[in-house]
Amino acid sequence: MGQPVPIPDPSGTTGRTPLRDRLTVPVLAFGGILMAVMQTVVVPLLPSLPRLTHSSAGAVSWMVTATLLSGAVLTPVLGRAGDMYGKRRVLTGALSLMTVGSVMCALSSDIRVLITARALQGAASAVVPLSISILRDELPPERRGSAVALMSSTVGIGAALGLPLAALIVQYSNWHVMFWATATLGAIGVSAVWWAVRESPVREPGRFDVLGALGLAAGLVCLLLGVSQGGQWGWGSPRILGLFLGAVVVLALWWWQQLRTQLPLVDLRLVSRPRVGLSHVAALLTGFAFYANSLVTAQLVQAPKATGYGLGLSIVETGLCLLPGGITMLLLSPLSARISAARGPRITLAIGAAIIALGYVVRIADSHDLWTIILGATVVATGTTFAYSALPTLILRAVPAGQTASANGVNVLMRTIGQAVSSAVVAAVLVHHTSLIGGRPLPTLHGYLMAFGIAAVVALIACATALTIPGDATPDKARGTDGRTRGARDEALEGA
Repeated sequence: MGQPVPIPDPSGTTGRTPLRDRLTVPVLAFGGILMAVMQTVVVPLLPSLPRLTHSSAGAVSWMVTATLLSGAVLTPVLGRAGDMYGKRRVLTGALSLMTVGSVMCALSSDIRVLITARALQGAASAVVPLSISILRDELPPERRGSAVALMSSTVGIGAALGLPLAALIVQYSNWHVMFWATATLGAIGVSAVWWAVRESPVREPGRFDVLGALGLAAGLVCLLLGVSQGGQWGWGSPRILGLFLGAVVVLALWWWQQLRTQLPLVDLRLVSRPRVGLSHVAALLTGFAFYANSLVTAQLVQAPKATGYGLGLSIVETGLCLLPGGITMLLLSPLSARISAARGPRITLAIGAAIIALGYVVRIADSHDLWTIILGATVVATGTTFAYSALPTLILRAVPAGQTASANGVNVLMRTIGQAVSSAVVAAVLVHHTSLIGGRPLPTLHGYLMAFGIAAVVALIACATALTIPGDATPDKARGTDGRTRGARDEALEGA
């Protein structure tokens, strides 16, 4: 890989004011929250969309699947593009695509247009890794840890805020208004990023690996489409088996091509280093453990009271149950940064995964009373705060500056795959543990508790994985007298 080089800031330094510099972190955090809100707002609409769009429930489910697939494909691709062509430029492009998608949803009720628009919105998944890379380039070390922790927490904060706000809009207004609201927020986000965020001078020159991007896209689409649709199409059906076989073949060929390309989309030699590779494995496991909390809690509290365990809450009330978790993530992100600074991010990651497991123990102990449900969900959110803030810090300390966005993009991709697998596993567990209530099959409490147990075990495996990551140095020790990170010097030595 070519060494990162400084590129003159195309926006220049003229016109920069202390106010604009101070707003860099809040503006980037707003973009991260907006991305999470965008992914969440469609959830309250899903039960009503078949009627509103005159389409089937299967077609409507693609409004979620399309965003998942495009986000998984575009996150590492846009991360690499940001490293090469400018992170602010690519960030504003991703937010712009998200905004265009919101406008399309606001203007149309055609399910084909809505699915296309949601695919465009998936580009916003690259916002967090691009923003973290900008923070590495622009902030001094003493501010970087807390800013990265806050940026990582925006995923949970936005999801916790988006669900009740979207439910309120859907309940008291036309559903198109929700997308007009996200389009307005998106336009504000694009303008704010362009005004307040300086273009990073750190670039890695070279030619973009188009073949690698296409190969990764094809492999991920086969993999995630099989995972997300397996429950509907049948895990043993020819379509699902064909998708999984295609994913194995395509990704194997892609891996071979990446190892032989001078400037690959993903530096697999870097991924093979234990500090990077194990961080990606931990990200996948943490994504699985975290996502089960939102999936199961939302279904459990909305279950009818006739089940004996359900609370019969509305979607608005359900969103409010998850809101304390989002507030907790916001408040605890500085604490997670301090733990990483004192003990190292791998310890923070291990603590976070252990807390997630503890949260599921609370859920298993009592899932009847509303206060214990909220408590357990909030404990899981607390653990997620520590884990998600530690993951990008691990990557920052292990990779050269010129590959920060692409490496964090791969880390976010692994979290996305973990969430997709979590969704499939939870759905399979609940389908196999149902009983007839009022003439319709509903999951049993045992099914929900089993899902909690699986998530707890995965969280403990994530904890053990974190502890096997080689010890990380402090930022001062990781940076040499020449100003380059230890990872960058390693790259230079390997190149020699």
